[in-house]
Amino acid sequence: MDFENHDNVKNMAKDVEVKGFNPGLIVLIVVGGLLLTFLIGNYVLYMYAQKTLPPKKKKPVSKKKMKKERLKQGVSAPGE
Repeated sequence: MDFENHDNVKNMAKDVEVKGFNPGLIVLIVVGGLLLTFLIGNYVLYMYAQKTLPPKKKKPVSKKKMKKERLKQGVSAPGE
């Protein structure tokens, strides 16, 4: 009786092999593919934006901040 059960397990294993891919593996491949596509798409968009968009303009530094920086460096600000 124990041998029959063992043969049953062998037959089940053969059935799994015949079916092909494991459903968990298919899900993993699909999710991995989508993630990879998303990352590659982001990179392509980033490169496209770098080429086509004009560079960002820097904010103008206020006179107050310039004064502070000069005082830190030990140079007196003009007009003092």
